[in-house]
Amino acid sequence: MSTRENIKQAARVLHDAEAVLITAGAGMGVDSGLPDFRGKEGFWKAYPPLAKLGKSFVEMANPEWFYSNPKLAWAFYGHRLNLYRKTIPHSGFDQLLEIVDRKPGGYFVFTSNVDGHFQKAGYEEARIEECHGSIHYLQCTGPCGRDIWDAGKLQVPVDEEVFEALEPLPRCIKCGGMARPNILMFGDWSWNGARSQDQGERLALWLKSVAADGMRPAIVEMGAGTAVATVRWKSEQAARRTNGVLIRINPRDTMIPSGPHLALPLGAAEAMAAICTAVKG
Repeated sequence: MSTRENIKQAARVLHDAEAVLITAGAGMGVDSGLPDFRGKEGFWKAYPPLAKLGKSFVEMANPEWFYSNPKLAWAFYGHRLNLYRKTIPHSGFDQLLEIVDRKPGGYFVFTSNVDGHFQKAGYEEARIEECHGSIHYLQCTGPCGRDIWDAGKLQVPVDEEVFEALEPLPRCIKCGGMARPNILMFGDWSWNGARSQDQGERLALWLKSVAADGMRPAIVEMGAGTAVATVRWKSEQAARRTNGVLIRINPRDTMIPSGPHLALPLGAAEAMAAICTAVKG
């Protein structure tokens, strides 16, 4: 089928679904104006000082910096925290919420994004699993315990010239040691996954209730690439276990499993605008 026909079919699937699982990767935020970290060039365009240092995203997203160079670590994460706070989620968030909010079985969100934009767009906190954590929560770098706390109104000023966070750096509320975002980083053995685990348990219960009630959900996946395939795997697993239809929205990685599933080679905002137009039409 053509993309136009797939959009119409996706609209029908969403219209008929009694419940919706939304899965989202990093591409979901690109249409909101967030940097595309795909490849070194995209990352370095967003962070010129790190280009001078020759540091990639994978190298920077490592907890070791909070021990060896906390000012650089907090420059990177503080800049991102400030960016995510001021960025407005694109219209696709609102358009999808308008559809799923009316479903008798409700909705749930599974996302690898740490930006908190689903909450910012009005999705219920209790219906979101952030599998890689959230930049809006902190933990001890030790860690000294299992505490996770809201970053609240924490401000992290960054000297953009030298790309260093200014003192005072965020500290653990329990031991006073260095704090870090409650985000799963690369090579991360000290991440406190308790909050994400609780979210995952709620998602599992929701999927179980959807199946028990005989509901066939739609799975709407947006911006999930193959480099870190956690979100794609979750989408396909959910589709298999619930006999649901997967709608995979991605401008590049459009491969789908065999079955009634649909691929839309579009960005998230463009796809949701087209689907919503078809739904209302």
